[in-house]
Amino acid sequence: MTSDNIVPSTRRAFLLREFMPASKPPVLSRGPVAWVRSNLLSSPLNVVMTLIGFYLIYILLPPIIRFLFIDAVWTGDDRNACLASEVGHEVGACWAYVGSRLRFFVYGAYPDGQLWRVNLVFVLCAIGIVWLLSRRMPRKGLGSIYFFAIFPVASFILLYGWPSIGLQRVDTSLWGGIVVTLVVAFTGIVVSLPFGVLLALGRRSSLPLVKLISVIFIEFWRGVPLITVLIMANTMLPLFLPGNMSPDKLLRPIVGVALFASAYMAEVVRGGLQAIPKGQVEGAQSIGLNYWQTTRLIVLPQALRIVIPGIVNTFIGLFKDTSLVSIVGIFDLMRTIEVSLADPKWSTPVTAATGYAFAAIFYFVCCFGMSRYSIAMERRLATGHNRQETDQ
Repeated sequence: MTSDNIVPSTRRAFLLREFMPASKPPVLSRGPVAWVRSNLLSSPLNVVMTLIGFYLIYILLPPIIRFLFIDAVWTGDDRNACLASEVGHEVGACWAYVGSRLRFFVYGAYPDGQLWRVNLVFVLCAIGIVWLLSRRMPRKGLGSIYFFAIFPVASFILLYGWPSIGLQRVDTSLWGGIVVTLVVAFTGIVVSLPFGVLLALGRRSSLPLVKLISVIFIEFWRGVPLITVLIMANTMLPLFLPGNMSPDKLLRPIVGVALFASAYMAEVVRGGLQAIPKGQVEGAQSIGLNYWQTTRLIVLPQALRIVIPGIVNTFIGLFKDTSLVSIVGIFDLMRTIEVSLADPKWSTPVTAATGYAFAAIFYFVCCFGMSRYSIAMERRLATGHNRQETDQ
């Protein structure tokens, strides 16, 4: 455009004598097409990695879907329903076997007439989870007291029994399946978070003795594999008690898992505590708050918000690690599946794969639910640039 096309105006502006050519439409910045461009096709390397990823999906996903759903056997009374030689075609997962053993997978050997107690525990657990996690539920403080204090006591009374109030005693050796998995996992979660916070505060304490005890505890439990912890708890825990006392067989791995998870939780929380600027503490002290008020009202709320991903990651790892208790003879979900595989009534080439697939789906659903909730919580608590990073 030359100066001949511009006409000066009396208001020190410029007018064009000719129309400018139409501009190109703006590049799409939001929506699925923009997401694909920025995440999958943003560079030649990303294009190559995307193609490789789709190729792996093409190779692996169809056989899995075929095995789990298309060629699966959903009904049947015995192994003949899941034998290719009997049905005349290729057989996938034998879900009829899972259906026939579902009661054993969920409750173990818990007495049939007392299953309502286990179901009531499941309902109470669901109430506590919804109360704490739902944004619309009021009185979160009361919900925390319910979940961390009332619910554990009520669950123990319901599951173990109390003859004085008419509840038949059910020994823990009869517990099994998903019940034991949830008991070990939730006990570890309920214990590890508050205990881990105390250990993290103790490691940062200015008192040498408190700091030394916290450091020794954390480093000891983090330096030992969980399987070793479970074996030690199962064999050595009775040695620390008087000769006439022997801890329950289920209580031993629960103690080991809780202490092990607490050490890892302490390091996660300590990372959040170190991220809090010193000015926050100095500001709290300037208005007259003591150490515990500063920690409870100023430091911990900010620190725990920062380490939400780490906390949830520890919970997910703890939930999956509960499958190791089967090594010390505890009938969790994995152990019940292994025992059921010895039944000749359902002995087929696909029975073992089906049982482990059922366990994998159970663990995935629980862990994926915890992961998605943590992401939702991060988005709700994030502000400013943190919210943008969380959305990505």
